[in-house]
Amino acid sequence: MMLIYKIFRRPEWDAFRAAGRTRGAPVDLADGYIHFSAPGQVAGTAARHFAEESDLVLVAVAAETLGPALKWEASRNGALFPHLYRELLLGEVVWDKSLPLGAAGHIFPEGVP
Repeated sequence: MMLIYKIFRRPEWDAFRAAGRTRGAPVDLADGYIHFSAPGQVAGTAARHFAEESDLVLVAVAAETLGPALKWEASRNGALFPHLYRELLLGEVVWDKSLPLGAAGHIFPEGVP
């Protein structure tokens, strides 16, 4: 099982949990798909897009459960990133964990990335 990751701000995560589905954060809505990161990309995503943010939630999803709506497309530096072209359902989340900000950057759960 290959896990891919989505970083949510706490209010976005709370709204997702309450609704049971999400189309993502404002950037996802603007781009028309939900941005995910592969294991080797998620730390870079956190540093680039959430550098000063501390109240974050890291969500893991099994890539193979998302079906054909998951596309791997060139993004940062030409690397292929997973993009989901449909809503994400709460039942598709494998786990969620807090992603606190430490003195040297975000503190990822053991084993990630």
